[in-house]
Amino acid sequence: MGTMKRVERVQTGIRIEKRLLKVLKGLAELHDLSLGDLLEGIVLHALDGKTPFGPASMEAIARLREVYGLDLTHEDAHRLQDQEEP
Repeated sequence: MGTMKRVERVQTGIRIEKRLLKVLKGLAELHDLSLGDLLEGIVLHALDGKTPFGPASMEAIARLREVYGLDLTHEDAHRLQDQEEP
């Protein structure tokens, strides 16, 4: 695993699509990680041009997407618009 590195973490408030958050929370739970640790891992992999998930995780993600009705893809990333409040 290598040498542990000390980092300074900060609390942040982010807005994220509701179903996407549910999938991420479910995936974090499956891997026994906090949501923050999962997101850090995903982003660090992406910044290095690496895929963060292996085949088993991708299968779990597909099931979670189905359960939570997440039909968004990377192609939707810059086309999301907030829903109007009733």
